[in-house]
Amino acid sequence: MNTVATLNPQARRNLGVLFTAGLLFWSSLASLLPTLPPYIKSIGAADDLLGVVMGSFAVGLLIVRPSLGRMADTRGRKGVLLLGISVAAIAPVCHLLTQSIPVLILVRMFHGVSIAAFTTAYSSLVVDLAPPHKRGELIGYMSLVNPIGMAVGPAMGGFLQAWQGFAPVFFLASGIGMMSLVCASQVTPPPLQPQPPIEQHGDQRFWRLLLSDRIRIPTMTMLLVGIAFGAIATFVPLYIAEAQVNLNAGLFYTAAAITSFATRFLAGKASDRYGRGRFITLGLLCYGVSMLVLWQARTAQGFLIAGLIEGIGGGTFLPIMIALVADRCQPHERGRIFGLFIGGFDLGIAIAGPLLGSVAKSIGYRGLYGVASGVAFAALLIFITLSSKSVSHSVKFALGYGKDPYAIPRDSPITQVG
Repeated sequence: MNTVATLNPQARRNLGVLFTAGLLFWSSLASLLPTLPPYIKSIGAADDLLGVVMGSFAVGLLIVRPSLGRMADTRGRKGVLLLGISVAAIAPVCHLLTQSIPVLILVRMFHGVSIAAFTTAYSSLVVDLAPPHKRGELIGYMSLVNPIGMAVGPAMGGFLQAWQGFAPVFFLASGIGMMSLVCASQVTPPPLQPQPPIEQHGDQRFWRLLLSDRIRIPTMTMLLVGIAFGAIATFVPLYIAEAQVNLNAGLFYTAAAITSFATRFLAGKASDRYGRGRFITLGLLCYGVSMLVLWQARTAQGFLIAGLIEGIGGGTFLPIMIALVADRCQPHERGRIFGLFIGGFDLGIAIAGPLLGSVAKSIGYRGLYGVASGVAFAALLIFITLSSKSVSHSVKFALGYGKDPYAIPRDSPITQVG
């Protein structure tokens, strides 16, 4: 944490307020994780329809990501941040206003706008405030809001649901969102970087960014991880219930958050020194192994071990992948590129709901996690072989023995091993 102490007072204050807002934001979203699947089932949704309802959250993300990325670059990060948190404060109580599945799908899509706006603006603000040579370390610290929120939120939501039923959990999520909004309003963002002339055809600009070598493979990898994460976020509570295991589903997410928290403290700083590749590879490997453990889980201990391993995967992969993409983009395009890149993760979650819901209906929840493990290992294979300009260089980079050829040069380059 010495890096934070070296920042100027204004940057430290901004990061502190931003961290608090982020912690509350993720606690609000995560409090619904153990509650939403059984709530949706309680109003008559079968497994495949449950997947559609849950996946519609990511559809909302995908629709607004590109425009929110442009808005963050041209009009400022703070407005986008406040928009996302406002939706997070409003959407939870909207779930209680209907028992119609089609209307609930629209509510979930609206809720998806919250994470699209928040993650784009939050990531961009953190990178704006971070010294380039300490970028991975600060992203690691600031990304702790996710595992802490994922530890606190599901435990609160799960126990409150068991004690008082569904409605208080939705009111809790909205209340926490309001607290996050108050904190975020205190952020003073740095000045926007001047924009170079932008092509007249925005769609061409979009596809040129998406298909560029520096962004394509990170986005594809995020898409596959998003599918695996969708299996975790949507079906674990129902899988635990089907397996008749005596375990509060919220504790699975808490276990994952604990290891994710511990991992982020170490991985970000280490990636600044030794490069990003080996840590992304480790994270992807852990995702695959966690799905395999879930596939075979039959006891509370088995589910908790899977959660612990998944937390290591998320705590290593996600912040280091953000740092990798930050290395590869200019300040004036961060919002758009983060919108595209994180949009791959959103698309994966959107696909996971209906796709894996159909798999669960055909072969059960256990078989679903066998399929999810194959998806996670496919992401690992793609990153190892395609992350750089050739297969041989990709393998070296993925194992930590080669530099990233797409990284934009900076004053203090990453020290590589080998």
